[in-house]
This record gives sequence, C-alpha cells and structure tokens, in this order.
Amino acid sequence: MSLKYIPVQWNQSKWVYDAVMLVGIALFLWIFLNVTPDRLNHERSVDPQIHNARAFGSCAFFMLTIILCIGPLARLDKRFLPLLYNRRHFGVMTSLVALTHAYFILNWYFNFSSTDKFVGVVSANTSYGQIAGFPFEVLGVFALICLLILSATSHDFWLKFLTAPVWKRLHLLIYPAYAAVVGHITLGILQGQKDIMLFVFVVGGALSVCSLHLVAWWVERRRDPIGIETNSWVRVANASDISEGRAKVARMPDGERVAVFRQEGKLSAIANACAHQNGPLGEGRILHCLVTCPWHGFQYDVTTGRSPAPFTEKIPTYALRVVDGEVWVNPIANPPGTYVEPVSIEQEAVT
Repeated sequence: MSLKYIPVQWNQSKWVYDAVMLVGIALFLWIFLNVTPDRLNHERSVDPQIHNARAFGSCAFFMLTIILCIGPLARLDKRFLPLLYNRRHFGVMTSLVALTHAYFILNWYFNFSSTDKFVGVVSANTSYGQIAGFPFEVLGVFALICLLILSATSHDFWLKFLTAPVWKRLHLLIYPAYAAVVGHITLGILQGQKDIMLFVFVVGGALSVCSLHLVAWWVERRRDPIGIETNSWVRVANASDISEGRAKVARMPDGERVAVFRQEGKLSAIANACAHQNGPLGEGRILHCLVTCPWHGFQYDVTTGRSPAPFTEKIPTYALRVVDGEVWVNPIANPPGTYVEPVSIEQEAVT
C-alpha cells in the first residue's frame, strides 16, 4: 500500500515476474517464427510480414488466455496466487503484443491503399450478414481498444479515482475482449487454415478458460453456501466452526459475501471483498485486530472495516449475534467504516 501514486513500485518479485514473462514471450515468438512456419501456412505461401503478424497475434491470444486462467486457478489453489499479484503487468504486456500485431496488419494490408489505413481496416469489408467472409477485422479492433483501455487504467491511481466497484466493472471488459479475439481468429485465419494445429490451439484455449471459471464457480458455491435466512437474519455457521484468527465466509441472499472473523473468543463480520481489487479477505488471517488481504496486503480492522492510519480504505461491516452456538448475520450492510461491537462466542443474544 502506498500513500502517494508513483509510476511503478518495483521490487524483486516484480522484476522476476516480468523477466519470466518477457522470456516466455520471446520463446513463443521464436518457436512460432522458426520452428513451425510450414505448419501454419494457408493454402498459398505466406509473406514474412504476414507471418510476423500471426506470430504476435497468436502470442497475444495465448497471453490473454493465461490471464483469464490465473483468476480461477488462484481461487482453486493458493499456489497460483503469486501469478495473480502482478497480473496487471501481464495485461499491459499483452496489449503491447496485440498492438504490435495490429501494426504489422495495418502496414502490410492497408499501407498502399488510397484509403486511410485506420479507416480501411473497418470499412474494407462490410459483409455483416454472412458467416463466411464476416468482417472479423472489426472484432479485432474492438478487442484491441478494450485491451488498451484496461492497460491505460491499470494503475492504482485509476482504481482510487474511479472507486473499486467502477474500476472492477470496467475491467470486466476483458471478457468481451477475449470473446472478440476468439471470433476474430475463428472467422479470420481459421477459415483458410488447412492444418488442425491452430484450431486446437484456439478452441483448447477458449475451452480451458470457460472450464476453469465454471469449476471455480462451482467450488466456491459449495465452499461458501448461502446462509439460511430467518426473520431477516442469516445463519452463517456454528461458532465452533470458526478457528481463532480465521473467518467463515457465507453468501447473503443478495449475493454479497460476508466474512465472520474470530478474534480472542469474539466475532466480527465484514464484507469479504477488499476495497483494492476485491481480494477475498475471508482467506486472510487476523493479526492485532487487522486482517490482511491475501492478494496485495491491504489491511482492515475487523471491528470497523477501516484500514489503519494513515491509510483511508474502508469496507462495510455487518451486525451479528450468537444464538445457541449459531452465528447469525444481519444481511443489511452498515456503511463502510462503521464500528460494530464484537460479539462473544459464549454470548446468547437477546432476540
């Protein structure tokens, strides 16, 4: 966490992360350009400029696939969390690779046209009423614009300026961008491709993304069941099920997740989503009344939902009570930063 916005907060982890990523990109491009050129040709021979464009385009698709797989993998297995910490670096690099792909396309297919190359890429083909020959270029342009928007707003300045909910919704553009990329490839190069290798590469990547998200959703649904609502209060768990310094997470009827933490024999309930990037606070551990988000280290007092001074992040808190050893939460959230008196596990609340 930082008190001011600076261009980049470099540390050893980021250097290693970025170095591995750059080596991976270089290796992918070298293999594409030098090892498999004959297997990736169309019915006719392909010029080097086109092959370069395909190399960078395929690399961008592969990187985008990995980015969308990191999230569900990290939810399924904490060993993937290091890949999640600096995923924004991965996204920025992906947009640069995609931009290089667009550069090769514009300066080969449209460089000698009397029409402006930027106009030509979206106006040369307008056969929107058919599948064969559909203007797949438009899908590529849409995906590239999305990636550039996400890259430009990846810094924490925009997260703070736009607020976490708006920033998160904006960055959901990654999903329509990925769908557009799949359509761009499927309606473009795959229609004239004889070899099945590229088809397997694209379809396999798309299926991997969809499958991992479905599996992660199913596992989380089973792990964080919807609480049982009675008289407007929601039963979360038995108090004995919550370990000291840890939390039990439950979904409220409106879909929001609440983390109930146990500290020194008392319980407090806060929103499960970190104000930074919606990290799962319920997977963090309490130390001196502060829970640390496992994603990026943001901390919150579990009794107030406030970050320790001088930081200013706040999250909602929830009222709770213990009845016959069962923990019940009021599903109506308190305003972010509202203090709620911790409830003793041994306390029997008066209804």
